Amino acid sequence: MPKKLTEAQVTEYREQGFTAPISILTPEEVRQHRAALEAYEGIKGKPLAFPEKSKCHLLFAWADALVHHPAVLDAVEDVIGPDIMLFHFTLQTKEAHRPTYAEWHQDDAYFRLDPPEQVTAWLALSEASALSGCMRMLPGSHKRGTVSHFDKPGEENIIRRGMTVEGLTWEDGVLAPLKAGEMSLHHTHTLHASGPNDSDDRRIGLTLSYIPTRCRPTGDVRPSALLVRGEDRYGHFERETRLTQELTQEARAAHRRACGLYTSLAGIAA
Repeated sequence: MPKKLTEAQVTEYREQGFTAPISILTPEEVRQHRAALEAYEGIKGKPLAFPEKSKCHLLFAWADALVHHPAVLDAVEDVIGPDIMLFHFTLQTKEAHRPTYAEWHQDDAYFRLDPPEQVTAWLALSEASALSGCMRMLPGSHKRGTVSHFDKPGEENIIRRGMTVEGLTWEDGVLAPLKAGEMSLHHTHTLHASGPNDSDDRRIGLTLSYIPTRCRPTGDVRPSALLVRGEDRYGHFERETRLTQELTQEARAAHRRACGLYTSLAGIAA
C-alpha cells in the first residue's frame, strides 16, 4: 500500500508519466517557508538567482527542511522506493506579469542517469495556475524514452541552457495547476513546459529531483547528491553533507562545489 499517494495516483504516474495534485504543506508551512525565502531576498534586494537558486538546500534551512519533508519523501518513495537521494534542487520563480517560460523538454536531457528513474517533485509555494504559468505535461510521453533535444536559450527562459524538442506547441499537453502547498510528480522522460506568469503574484516553484540510490551518472563528471532516506549501497555520487547552519563559509563552499559539478554535468555555462 502506498505511503502518501493513492493507488490511482501511482497508476497515473506509471501510465501518464505524472500525477497531480498531491497535498503536502499546510497553509502555515507555506507561509513560513515563503517568508524565509523572501526575507533573504529582501536583504539581497532582488529575487534569488543563480547560483544560489540551484541546490539551495545546501545554503538555507527552509530549503533543507522541504527536501526532507516526510510528506514529500513518502510520495517519492511510492514511485521509486525507500532508498532516496536528492540529485538536484532548483528554485523556479516567475515574477508577476513577466513573460518567463520553459520550453518543452525532458529532465533526463540534463541529468543523463542510468537507469532513467529520476522523479521531479514540483512543489508550489504560491499558486501555480494557468494564469501564473503552471506546468504543462504531455501524457504518456515518458514511454518514448530519451528524445533528441537542441539548445534554445532565451532571455526569459527559466532554464539557462534552454534545451527543447521539435514539433510541440504551447497548445499541446495538459495543464497541471497546483495550489500553494501542493505538489506534482513527473518522470525524467515526461515532456513538460510552462508559459508566462500573467497573474498579480509571484509563481514560486521548487523542483526537487530525486533518484533511487541505484541510479548512476553516465557522463564523465561524477556529480554530487544528498541521501535523504534509506541507505546508499552503491556510492555512485559524491556525497553531499546535510546543512547544519545556513550561509556559513563551509555551507557556501559545499554549495559552490556541488553546483560546479552539476553545471559541468549538464553542460550549463557557469
